[in-house]
Amino acid sequence: MFRQFSINLFSCTILFSIPVLLINCTNADKKNGFSTDPDNLYFDYQITAAEGNDNLTVLLQYRAGGEDGDGVSMADPGKIMLDGEMLLADSSKMTGTFYELHKPIAEFAGKHSIVFTDSNKKEYKEDFSFQPIFLLTRVADTAHRNDLVFEFEGLEAKDFIRVLMTDTSFANNGINRVDAVSNGRLVITYDDLDALANGPVQLEFIREYEKPVKNGTDEGGRLLITYSLKREFFLKD
Repeated sequence: MFRQFSINLFSCTILFSIPVLLINCTNADKKNGFSTDPDNLYFDYQITAAEGNDNLTVLLQYRAGGEDGDGVSMADPGKIMLDGEMLLADSSKMTGTFYELHKPIAEFAGKHSIVFTDSNKKEYKEDFSFQPIFLLTRVADTAHRNDLVFEFEGLEAKDFIRVLMTDTSFANNGINRVDAVSNGRLVITYDDLDALANGPVQLEFIREYEKPVKNGTDEGGRLLITYSLKREFFLKD
C-alpha cells in the first residue's frame, strides 16, 4: 500500500509540475520578448508631442500575433534604428517589450526613418515626417459667447484637429469632436458654445495623424503622430 501511495504521489507531482513548467516558460518568453515568428508581428509606431514640453516621445512596439498582442523583441541580429540611432529594448508586465526614445521637439521637425531588422535579417523601413503645430491666436483670459476663431501654423491646407472643451459643470458633456481646418483656420461657433456652462473652460486641440505602415508584415501596423496644445479661459455671456 505504501508503494502504491508513493507512485500516486509521484504521478501527481509530475502532473502538477507540467503546467507550472509551461507557465514559467511562457512568462520567461514574455519577459525576454523573443518572437518565434517575425512574420506575425504587428508594427505599432507612436510619436507623441505636446506644446510646453521640450521633448517628444517615440514609442515603438512589435506585437506578436496582431495589434492586441504583447510587445516582443528580436533576438540578434534583430535591431531597431531611428535615423541611424539604435533603440534599446525595455519592458513592462502590462505591455511586454517596447522601444522608447525622447527627442527635442524643436530639432525633430522634418523627415525620419525607422528601420526594423528582424531575427532573419529582413529589413522593414518606414519613412515619416513630423511637423509641430502652433496656435497663432492669443486666447484671452475671458471669452464672450461669440464665434471663436483660431489660427494655426504647421497644418496642411486641408487638415483635421480634435477639439476638446470642458467646463466645471456636471450637467454638460462639453465638446469632443474632430473639426476640419481650412488654411489653418478653425471656428467654434456661438451655437457650439451652448454645450458649455459659464465659468472656467479647459480647451485642448489635438492633431492626430494616423496611417497604416507602408512596409510591414501580413499583420500590418500603424503610424500614429499626436501633437496637442492646451489653453484655458473664463466663458461668460
